Amino acid sequence: MLAVVSPPRLPLLTTTTTPPLLLSPRRLLCLCSPRPSRRRRRGGGFGCPLRAVAAAGGRAGIVIDVDEVDEVGDRDLPVDVSFTRRLRPVLTLGDGLAALRQAGEEVKASPPAGAGSGVIRFEVLVPPSTKALKWLCTQFKRSSLFPQFYLSRKPTTGPSIQLEISGAGSAICFHGSSRVDNGFDLISRYLSFDLHLIRAYGSVGVKYENGLHSVEERAGSFYFFIPQVELSEFDGYSMLSSTIVWDDSVSHTFEDSVCLFESCFNQIWSIYDSSATTCYERMVTSYIEELCLSQSRNTQLVYLDAEFLAVIDGKVGMDKEICPTSDQSFVRFSPQLLFSSNMDLCLQSNKTDSFIKSCSNINLAWASFIVEEFVRLGFTYFCIAPGSRSSPLALSASGHPLTTCISCYDERSLGFHALGYGRGSRKPAIVITSSGTAVSNLLPSVVEASQDFVPLILLTADRPPELHDAGANQAINQVNHFGSFVRHFFSLPPPDDQIYARMVLTAVDSVAYYATQTPQGPVHMNCAFREPLDYRYQDWSVDCLKGLEKWFINRKPYTTYLGMKMVSALVMEVLEIVKKAKQGLLLVGAIHTDDDIWAVALLARHLSWPVAADVLSGLRMRKVLNSSLKLDKSILFIDHIDQMLLSESVKSWISPDVIVQIGSRITSKRVGTYLESCSPTSYILIDAHPCRHDPSHVVTHRIQATIAEFAASLWQCNFQRKTSRWSDILKVLNSAVSQEIIMVIRDLDMFGKGWIDHSKNVNDAMMHHFPGFLGAPVAGNRGASGIDGLLSTAIGFSIGSNKHVFCVIGDISFLHDTNGLSLLNQRSQRKPMTIIVINNHGGAIFSLLPIAKTASPQILEKFFYTLHDISISKLCAAHRVKHFVVQTKTELHDALVKSHVGHVDCVVEVENSIVDNANFHRIQLSAPRTSGISESSFFHEGFILKLCMDDNIVGFGEVAPIEIHEEDLLDVEEQLRFLFHRMKDAELDVVPLLRGSFSNWIWTCLGIPPSSLFPSVKCGLEMAILNLLASRRTCRLYDIFTGSNVVECNQSSSASIEICALLDSSGTPMEVALAVLKLVAEGFTTVKLKVGRRESPAEDAAIIQKIREIVGYKINIRADANRKWTYKQAIDFGLMVKGFCLQYIEEPVDSVNDIVKFCENSGLPVALDETIDNLRGDLIPKLHQFSHPGIVALVIKPSVVGGFENAAYIAKWAHMHDKMAVISSAYESSVGLAGYIQFAHYVDKQNAIISRIKSKGSCGTVAHGLGTYQWLREDVSEQKLKIHAPPLGDGIRASAEDAHGYLQHLSINNKKIERTYSEENLRSYFIQVDWDKFSYHVKLQEAGDCTNEKVVLFLHGFLGTSEDWVPMMKALSPSARVIAVDLPGHGESKIIQHGVENPNQASVTVQVVADLLLKLICDITDGEVFVVGYSMGARIALHMALNKNHKAVTSRQISGAVIISGSPGLRDEASKRRRSAIDKSRAHFLSSCGLDSFLETWYSAKMWASLREHPKFDSLVRTRREHNNIKALSKVLADSSIGRQKSLWEDLKHLKSPLLIVAGEKDLKFKEISQEICREIRKYRDCESNGLCEMIIVPDSGHAVHIENPLPLVRAVRKFLLHIYQT
Repeated sequence: MLAVVSPPRLPLLTTTTTPPLLLSPRRLLCLCSPRPSRRRRRGGGFGCPLRAVAAAGGRAGIVIDVDEVDEVGDRDLPVDVSFTRRLRPVLTLGDGLAALRQAGEEVKASPPAGAGSGVIRFEVLVPPSTKALKWLCTQFKRSSLFPQFYLSRKPTTGPSIQLEISGAGSAICFHGSSRVDNGFDLISRYLSFDLHLIRAYGSVGVKYENGLHSVEERAGSFYFFIPQVELSEFDGYSMLSSTIVWDDSVSHTFEDSVCLFESCFNQIWSIYDSSATTCYERMVTSYIEELCLSQSRNTQLVYLDAEFLAVIDGKVGMDKEICPTSDQSFVRFSPQLLFSSNMDLCLQSNKTDSFIKSCSNINLAWASFIVEEFVRLGFTYFCIAPGSRSSPLALSASGHPLTTCISCYDERSLGFHALGYGRGSRKPAIVITSSGTAVSNLLPSVVEASQDFVPLILLTADRPPELHDAGANQAINQVNHFGSFVRHFFSLPPPDDQIYARMVLTAVDSVAYYATQTPQGPVHMNCAFREPLDYRYQDWSVDCLKGLEKWFINRKPYTTYLGMKMVSALVMEVLEIVKKAKQGLLLVGAIHTDDDIWAVALLARHLSWPVAADVLSGLRMRKVLNSSLKLDKSILFIDHIDQMLLSESVKSWISPDVIVQIGSRITSKRVGTYLESCSPTSYILIDAHPCRHDPSHVVTHRIQATIAEFAASLWQCNFQRKTSRWSDILKVLNSAVSQEIIMVIRDLDMFGKGWIDHSKNVNDAMMHHFPGFLGAPVAGNRGASGIDGLLSTAIGFSIGSNKHVFCVIGDISFLHDTNGLSLLNQRSQRKPMTIIVINNHGGAIFSLLPIAKTASPQILEKFFYTLHDISISKLCAAHRVKHFVVQTKTELHDALVKSHVGHVDCVVEVENSIVDNANFHRIQLSAPRTSGISESSFFHEGFILKLCMDDNIVGFGEVAPIEIHEEDLLDVEEQLRFLFHRMKDAELDVVPLLRGSFSNWIWTCLGIPPSSLFPSVKCGLEMAILNLLASRRTCRLYDIFTGSNVVECNQSSSASIEICALLDSSGTPMEVALAVLKLVAEGFTTVKLKVGRRESPAEDAAIIQKIREIVGYKINIRADANRKWTYKQAIDFGLMVKGFCLQYIEEPVDSVNDIVKFCENSGLPVALDETIDNLRGDLIPKLHQFSHPGIVALVIKPSVVGGFENAAYIAKWAHMHDKMAVISSAYESSVGLAGYIQFAHYVDKQNAIISRIKSKGSCGTVAHGLGTYQWLREDVSEQKLKIHAPPLGDGIRASAEDAHGYLQHLSINNKKIERTYSEENLRSYFIQVDWDKFSYHVKLQEAGDCTNEKVVLFLHGFLGTSEDWVPMMKALSPSARVIAVDLPGHGESKIIQHGVENPNQASVTVQVVADLLLKLICDITDGEVFVVGYSMGARIALHMALNKNHKAVTSRQISGAVIISGSPGLRDEASKRRRSAIDKSRAHFLSSCGLDSFLETWYSAKMWASLREHPKFDSLVRTRREHNNIKALSKVLADSSIGRQKSLWEDLKHLKSPLLIVAGEKDLKFKEISQEICREIRKYRDCESNGLCEMIIVPDSGHAVHIENPLPLVRAVRKFLLHIYQT
């Protein structure tokens, strides 16, 4: 660590003017000039000094000397009020400062009432370019606001997230040395769990004296402060925040804190410079200036937060080893005092003067001037090509301490590399080349840079004039060599000491200005040199340095260019156009910076228009993250407009009236063609450059402005948020297309999910502050759209952007730039790259163009495709670059993981073919439809679902689980009742077309994780909704599956499927053979026999043999063993039937691990059935283990695998791997069979399409397993489903058209309906429970049979109401009488005082509420009650189940309880005391600041992280806002605090009522508490045998289990309830 002290300018306290001395290895005393004494006030409560101003002259907040605190007492308890107010994101840092300042003024106008102490934090998201270190060094260099600090640390769990923080000022500070036991306790008062990002920063082992003017190392000493203002920098965004702290107990009032806040921001605003730019390498040096250095052993800056303080023992002392530390840090306490750790402060004295004067010749001197001036301008990246004439430039660049240099023997690759660096950094790289054709090789990169506005500086060496036109070697005319493609050309004369050197500096400044001003682009500086070109001495006169004295002293460029920029308000005409747009479309072209991505995101949310983002916009590859802002959820991104436009009908649906295009260069030719024809009334183009980028000639309004400027103009206007059918159409189309696109880049999962597991990140507490997504910057050479230099460009982009870059490149482009591989080995200042080469052995782009249909294959292959067989792996080996070759998605995923984990550059070669590329781009599209669902459903035994629309359109589905299902009829009915309530008035905002949309609809619209639905329920629900949509659109179910155009829907179809007969092979071999013969006579050509049910496989083999003898080989025989055999038995059977031509043997072995082995050793074809049924989660990766060619078929039961959607995915996988997809029923009625017939027809058609694409023959006609219809003696319908044998004798078949007609005209046989269920109405009523000094007027809601002896009482959590339980109540109503109450202070329940003057005297503790409810039970039932409680309700329920000393004790007992996310309380008094104070503080905040502010803070807690991601979170918060008695609510919060309740841990040993403990999988805290409860109970009682205590962990849920994943909870409660009453 460094202690940095400036030379004294004023008289010192000491008698000498010598610099500070290092007195001893353990002591460093730093002295500075004296300051005027300040009046000191002594706090009334703490007995410690309070300094009103900082030692360095700036204002200070509270200063607490811990050593002077005799006893902590209650002063470690939380402050009265603490909350965070999150402001809306802003476009600029200046806007952020203004927003914080405005927030301070608002809180000043409306201060928290009655709060004697508090902490208020304001936070605002600012653009990603707002960097912590740069902000501090550029904005606070002259500030007197201290302390100023910076730290960075790299979380171990997130290698790509670097947390950097800087800040200034002190809202409160703590220091001490002797009373270390009080330190953490006092600090914790101001650090709250409700303020997740607030921290105290400081040092341990350091004692500060004399107003921060001297420092002494001392063990146990400490100094910590909470900054007044700070900037936190994350991956993809930055957050500006400020903190107000006040505490009357130390005589620092709210007025004092606001005054300090205003003073702070007045100073910050007065010094704010929006144009401040400083070269990063000189930034800290400029900030610190000239300071004397002294070494110290002090450790780096450490920080504390509430979470850290909660888990440590405050008595261990201020030990620096236990505190979270930083990787790099410095803290500046005054202009003269700075401490640093692990930072290169660049404090070397400026020796430019002496260095240049010591140059051995004038060539090196001029070259040094050029390099030094570029460095001062901030351009430090030099790309050097080898050459003699350029030696002075190369020597000077490589010798400068602040430059980064890279070299390459190929100038063309080097030029593109510099181009890539400019794309990534938006700063020019400087290319140095020799003379001659070396210069010419730069032309392709210059053209690209010019066309796409990328800054680039070319320093080309040249022969002197006397060697031109004289036949000199390597001398060509380099003047204006690049013509109009450069923004500026300047030719330097040969170095001469008769020319003032400042001419060189002004020339460099001019070149830099032209490269970086709008429009940016390449500039060319030609530098002629005479001999000598090396270090040889040649006398030169320093007189040419005249006028550079000031330049030598400072570190600034010689010439500063200042511009007068006039940014006018948006033209009123354009503003009115945007306001009046009915079908606006925001078209986003190429975007080059994170700030521009940020601005577009905010603008898109503000406009609420659909966004069509170009691939180069950076908005297509976005990582969706946790967010309370929900940017991504509120923006409709149309990522696949290019593919959507393949359909002519879609073009007619997409008809925007106004298009606003931000950024130029739309990559897609198809989109460009569409823009020419769509004819919007207004087309507005915004770009920073003035160039005409309008190839379609459609622009009606051209605005030259930056994206941020345009966004700022619209930001001031309010636009009405409205939804339109047009937007819904776009959403549906985009969703459908996204599931069908087969492109390698969509296999890069890190772009969709990110490599970072944010749920496990140590910074998870701050994850909800992320904007809804982070854009992933994308670059491409689309200026001239050439294929050369792409690899070199990508490597340069990686360095310039300082990101882990994935380069996706074609094989021809890769081969065109193989010299770029040499640049990969130079890993200076660059993160590892992954280069993905799509190798289809030629130019596949031409296969997509019209020429592919007209030219002969020979012409195409030779002159267009340029087919090759070059080994990319050997090329990589030659350059020592790691290489992988992959062919499947799984292999690609594995290779990408290996490249990421290895942190090395690698090339991943994806094998492909030109034919595949052409065909797989021809995708089918889906027609849009938006509709609603009505409120009635009908159920029968084995349940028939009937969904109706308002116009009497009906859709039928069937749910009929049998033994093979994990669910039974009770489970199914329970889920259907729950779904029935959730589906009421639901809208089908996405058409479920078997491409993920249905699961998405279940999640987003119903708020239920699709995985929690039983497979049969999901299948039946899907069937009913799809049939409903088909009826609504008057088309077939098959058309819904395929997404056919509405125009085609009424066309007739004779399509049919073949059906396989099913035969239970009981009986003798002859009896079975005769039964098969009968089936063949009926028309069947395929028969499946059940085997594995006899004593030995030989008996089953004998049956197969007899069938072949009697029937012959004219039929297909399938055998189904249902996993009955061991591996040996299956092998024996296989040997015996090998010659009998089985089509396949289904599930021959009892172990899934033996399937492939059986295939290899038996030679029999195998089909999978139960194996498929047992797969859960993401199916496709799990199927890859069964790609063995011996597995020839997959038997798919939609009702077992989870519906048509999952079944379609499995079938598609089967077809892609040349396997049969056999659709099978599970003994459903004709309703289910009719749906399966149409689905099987769809599957067959998809097989034909895939076979055609792969240029392979299909698997032939597949007989589907729907022969169970023969087993049905009666049916639920009055008409029969037509299944017949056609005259041609090609098997028993069923027509998809007949199945469609059956469902359209379905008439249910009411004689087969046992009962009908429509939504149950709850019974609501009030009961008054009288208590000592008040009455509890309680609202109850009830469902179920009121005579049922099983009574369930539901207790909600804080902020909830009885409405929270309604879906669960309806699900459980057949099993019990279910009742939910509004707890005191919530909903419609009221506390009525009995003549009490002070209402606060009536305490509403957990114990009191438990007593009230026990008394309430007396009025409800005479029997026992089963209690279900969540969170606060769980604590009440546990009291009711455990405590036998209630005032309301009667003879009855609580029969059992379900404790959801509940706790028995806190064990120790210190924790209870602190928690009680925390909840009291929260209650004060609620009552003083209102419900809206409280809800924002309450639900920002880490505990609610998963709930915030739930689609119903917003509607949940809206219901919480309906509480109207805030006073009562705040009282309940304080009174029912877990800190005030009795600890029940000891009472658990006396438990008699059974408990079911429930916690969410993501709720780590309550998972641990739940496990501890069970351990505690089982320690004293034998609970395993009698089920006294059970525990379940509900997957895919956090704290609010009943909201996040309710269906597993419903089932668990019902089973536990029945278990209790049965035992």
